[in-house]
Amino acid sequence: MSEAVVKVKNLSHRYSIQWAIKDINFEIPEKGIFGLLGSNGAGKSTIMNILCGVLKPTQGDVQIKGISMSENPVVAKQYIGFLPQDPPVHVELTVEEYLSFCAGLRGIPREKARKAVDEVMERCAIAHFRKRLIRNLSGGYRQRVGIAQAIIHSPDFVVLDEPTNGLDPNQILEIRRLIKEIAEERTVLLSTHMLSEVQALCDNIRMIEHGKIVFDGTVADFDNYLTPSSMIATLLAMPSVEEISTLPHLIRVEELGGTQYRLVFDDLTDIADQIVEACVARKWRLAEIRIEKSSLNEIFAELSKK
Repeated sequence: MSEAVVKVKNLSHRYSIQWAIKDINFEIPEKGIFGLLGSNGAGKSTIMNILCGVLKPTQGDVQIKGISMSENPVVAKQYIGFLPQDPPVHVELTVEEYLSFCAGLRGIPREKARKAVDEVMERCAIAHFRKRLIRNLSGGYRQRVGIAQAIIHSPDFVVLDEPTNGLDPNQILEIRRLIKEIAEERTVLLSTHMLSEVQALCDNIRMIEHGKIVFDGTVADFDNYLTPSSMIATLLAMPSVEEISTLPHLIRVEELGGTQYRLVFDDLTDIADQIVEACVARKWRLAEIRIEKSSLNEIFAELSKK
């Protein structure tokens, strides 16, 4: 396993008397895309602000590349690139002017700043807009400019908060491709409410609810969190619901249209063989049967207890 870029140790924070997060511990290894999920008010934004050095925690610490954020925040922040939900762009500047300004903020020497700006514009496919005012860019290209400022100093750790929020489907696909390219060279933490985004981009997921981690694993682990209880069967003979309802352990039958049925059981153990045997005996002409996974929304609801 590669060395962790981020280490979160015993992290807790409270606002007044209310704890927003409590005893959070996790590590993020080098390279890849890691999703941070959570309902509104779960503590997700608090964690992101602490990770980026915007907020000082009540207890615990964050290390970036082995450097303590609480003890040496200036050095730790040099390894971080951050794109807030609303890109922090100055719309009265051109793309080139704004990124040059960001290079200066990041302490890139003047003699190297021009090259850094040119490289990041090429990487984010905005070089042809270098002289255009940011106010005249579409939402998708403003988002690209926001990502460009987050990576202009070649950080090891990039935090993206809702990077595709408000974009159309084509723009979303373009931003996803860009994020995947960025993650080939560095670690990306992606915060999003869109479960489809997690499926499309992330390698691992951490879900926060009520200030605590309720899930930490791969996307595949998340997909399989709930034990499936239903099957989709294609029965070419189109038997009636009443006929199908005689199957053992069956709780409910739903007609899905045409020759497809959803069969909900109280236990799926060895049930496939029983269905095949019943279909052969009753000449239902079984063409296909497959276990139906729980939807991401159902899993999210179960983990968040909502």
